[in-house]
Amino acid sequence: MDHRHAGAHRVDLVLYPGFKALEAIGPMSVFDYANVHLRQQGRPDGYALRIVAAQQGPVRSDTLMALEATHTLQDAEHDPACTVVLVGSRHIGKVLEASGPLVDWVRRVAPAVPRMIALCSGSFLLAAAGVLDGRRAATHWSVAQELQRRHPAIDVDADAIYVRDGHYWTSAGVTAGIDLALAVVAEDFGHELALEVARDLVMYLQRPGGQSQFSVTLAAQATQHGGVQAVQQWVLAHLDQPMPLAVLAGQAAMSERHFRRVFLQETGCTPSAFVENARLEGARQLLEARGDLPFKTVAARVGLGSEQALRHLFMRRLGVTPQAYRERFGGPARR
Repeated sequence: MDHRHAGAHRVDLVLYPGFKALEAIGPMSVFDYANVHLRQQGRPDGYALRIVAAQQGPVRSDTLMALEATHTLQDAEHDPACTVVLVGSRHIGKVLEASGPLVDWVRRVAPAVPRMIALCSGSFLLAAAGVLDGRRAATHWSVAQELQRRHPAIDVDADAIYVRDGHYWTSAGVTAGIDLALAVVAEDFGHELALEVARDLVMYLQRPGGQSQFSVTLAAQATQHGGVQAVQQWVLAHLDQPMPLAVLAGQAAMSERHFRRVFLQETGCTPSAFVENARLEGARQLLEARGDLPFKTVAARVGLGSEQALRHLFMRRLGVTPQAYRERFGGPARR
């Protein structure tokens, strides 16, 4: 081992064929940048990373890239790390079918590992091992409903960027693994070091809000039900209009009761929740695009009625005021 790694937290990044490349590289970069800053302070490296797989050698990702596994699962089990990171996959169902030995390995080592992390759909591996029962967990918004269906004993938080429950950490999709890794650095070496790493990566140390803020339009495209999809698209195109359930059900040519049931079944949320998400996303887009648009105008354009209602929605859902959101993400005012 490099002498600089003496006494460092060892992190085992566990991969398998088809892992998400960005979910592996993102946290690896966070830990590497943390080491760089520690060296600049005259301190030893904080993290020593190993890539672990069923066998040594290259492991293909979901892209053209492969990473070289230097250690096996057996090696890692006999020499446990401080932190284990399970990376997710685009096709987690197929991975679960083919990864019985990996799930068994997780079941054996997870209780003893000081910090067990699953990124994105990697939470399904922890869930299959039974170690998340009775715990709160995050995963990518698109598979949150499936995780809850398969494992009803887990409290799945479909909106969280990441969740820590005991020594188990889980995250939302893809880039959320970077958020989680930054939180790990903050816990291990303090807020200031984590902030320096976030600056290097041109990221906020803690982004406002949850992952639902990124998924409304994508969710509108995801459903295969023609009637529900048509209503979603209508909502996104008419945010300034009132949207009682009767109007939405009329757009789908269904009774209110039947429409609500079908919508919930197809999307995992109620029609009113989708409308609120859409209004929030519409307001975000306006605040990001225009630095001079009055807040009452923003509220009117997304059907919220008043500046006070806009503020209330932002505080409840994102934890920041519209003014603070615009200051962070807003574009220039028009001349």
